Amino acid sequence: MADCAPMPDSAAPPIAPARPVELSAHGDTRVDPWFWLRDRDDPEVLGYLAAENAYTAAALEHTRAFQEELFEEIRGRIQETDISAPVRFGPWDYFARTFEGRQYAQHGRRPAGAAVGTEESVLLDENLLAGDSPYFALGGLTISPSHDLLAYSTDFSGGERYTLHFRDLRTGEDLPDTVEDVYYGLAWCDDNRTILYVRPDDAVRPHQIWRHDLGTDPADDALVYEEPDERFFVGVSRARAGRYLLISTDSKTSSEIRFLPSDSPAAEPRVIEPRTADLEYTVEHHVDAVHGDQFFVLTNADGAENFKVMVTPVATPGRSNWVDVLPHRPEVRVHDLDAFADHLLISEREGGLEQLRVWRLSDSADHVIELPDPVYSVWSGENLDYANTTLRYGYTSLVRPTSAYDYDVASRESTLVKQTPVLGGYDAAQYTSARLWATAPDGTQVPMSVVHRKDAPLDGTAPALLYGYGSYEITVDPTFSSIRLSLLDRGFVFAIAHVRGGGELGRHWYEDGKLLHKRNSFTDFVACAEHLIASGYTSTDRLGARGGSAGGLLMGAVAELRPDLFRAVVAEVPFVDVVTTMQDPTIPLTATEWEEWGNPIEDAKAYAYMKSYSPYDNAVAMDYPALFVTAGLNDPRVAYWEPAKWVAKLRANKTDDRLLVLKTEMGAGHGGPSGRYDAWRDEALVLAFLVDQLTGTLQ
Repeated sequence: MADCAPMPDSAAPPIAPARPVELSAHGDTRVDPWFWLRDRDDPEVLGYLAAENAYTAAALEHTRAFQEELFEEIRGRIQETDISAPVRFGPWDYFARTFEGRQYAQHGRRPAGAAVGTEESVLLDENLLAGDSPYFALGGLTISPSHDLLAYSTDFSGGERYTLHFRDLRTGEDLPDTVEDVYYGLAWCDDNRTILYVRPDDAVRPHQIWRHDLGTDPADDALVYEEPDERFFVGVSRARAGRYLLISTDSKTSSEIRFLPSDSPAAEPRVIEPRTADLEYTVEHHVDAVHGDQFFVLTNADGAENFKVMVTPVATPGRSNWVDVLPHRPEVRVHDLDAFADHLLISEREGGLEQLRVWRLSDSADHVIELPDPVYSVWSGENLDYANTTLRYGYTSLVRPTSAYDYDVASRESTLVKQTPVLGGYDAAQYTSARLWATAPDGTQVPMSVVHRKDAPLDGTAPALLYGYGSYEITVDPTFSSIRLSLLDRGFVFAIAHVRGGGELGRHWYEDGKLLHKRNSFTDFVACAEHLIASGYTSTDRLGARGGSAGGLLMGAVAELRPDLFRAVVAEVPFVDVVTTMQDPTIPLTATEWEEWGNPIEDAKAYAYMKSYSPYDNAVAMDYPALFVTAGLNDPRVAYWEPAKWVAKLRANKTDDRLLVLKTEMGAGHGGPSGRYDAWRDEALVLAFLVDQLTGTLQ
């Protein structure tokens, strides 16, 4: 269309013509002028997206040299040729390498305990697999019990539908077996020739478990389990102890797990506990001479809102036989569990901070691993061997680079195995981090994690970036970023708003930010912004906001709720067309999302509530912050048309002259570019936009 032709020399943005479509529900009629942008096969749609990309490039052309400067800064802090901390698994140490100039990792191994660089073999080189493809993603990579075979899956579009391959590690050659259209999740059986895998439906919902025998035609693969309920996702894994394969079936509010012996892949899977509304559980298998064959269960049974640990015999695994191991503690949210021969490693959260609890099975003695920083993130690492007495964990903070530690459970000593290098003379002593608390309109105290250089002025003149997410009980913990130093070293304050809808303060924190309480996520974020300003960290004309996916919904909502608070907003793959998407169960993930957002098809109250905050429905004539919006043409999680429609409507309605740009990845999905150099260049573009908008300078 003529008005969408690329205009690299013009300051005028492209215009998407309005073609109103009436959408009705519950006696209410909405008019959607840009519904037509949903047709990705329409050349006019692709032309519009290309025109927006051309306009974005033209509008940010003045930052091009600065983008290159930022890219070189980012690259200059990263040790491009590097090796990961080795992970012990059976007779081998497994690791990944990166090389200067290469986009992707190379995976290898060496005999357990061997020195770095000795007796190493390359298992898989992602760079060779990617070839010249503009996009590449490795979906799964798992070693057979014999350590002789490797199963891996690849995606060349970003659509998250993978092709499964097999490699003989004795010869380095791929086997002829190829299985198309698989999802995340692979589990080898004991015979080293049978594997269980997951398959998605047309809406990209993982709904089936299949069994493949090497050397047979994939068309003859056996269906092991199929989940008909559209609210549930299925997954498959091999228990660490090795005796069982686990098939998980989960909605947002309930669970059901099946298991079958790993040495009998054709056996009928047994249910541990049938699904019950609002009952959630996961299991870890454990076996020894004293306790026998049992499952440890992490669950919210018996009103344990913040979850507890129970145990049950494998022979009679049902709910009536579950016995408390670690009782429910209202102030502590238990969110993960790893079982080893002699210990449990329990991941939990108290006061908004993560901690790792080691539980000795012989006498139930337990302790928490000590950590050094006031705000931080810690997690259970790759612990693949069931007999481990040394546990790997990961640790980072806003000022401390990501590190891998080995923890001796007997001596309680942590040994640093690997800390991610930060080149260029990074000195943690020049920076400071803190936990702040903002007061929401209903009086709730909302935590923030903040970092800045110690010499940054705290008199309201510093630029600041406030990040948020706030959905699915996902926590955004304070982690280190060498890329972020490009902002901090330019005097920026960086803060994370731990708003309701996330899981930072327990299950209630999540419940208070979903369904008919979703607006709390938005007002919490606004309260955090106001607190930063009132405390002298920044001012309204120097404050930016950033979030992606469900966090992009947060960005859209706060940009419309309080546009006066923010000078610039970055909304990446934002979920902004909430009502329309939630009314269309043919769109990937919609049906499973009803338990998070509400079902506007059947529930008039849910419809009215989400319409009251959906950014696309609430884009009206007013002044907005400067906006940088992204999309992915192949995105199966947030369809490209959501940000595209939102930008089109904003262009037609906004009354300010601030910058509004849309950048669509035409060959990628939800995560943006796949190669690390491409991702760094993308980040340099976003940072250039923020520095330009929030400081008025490009230096």
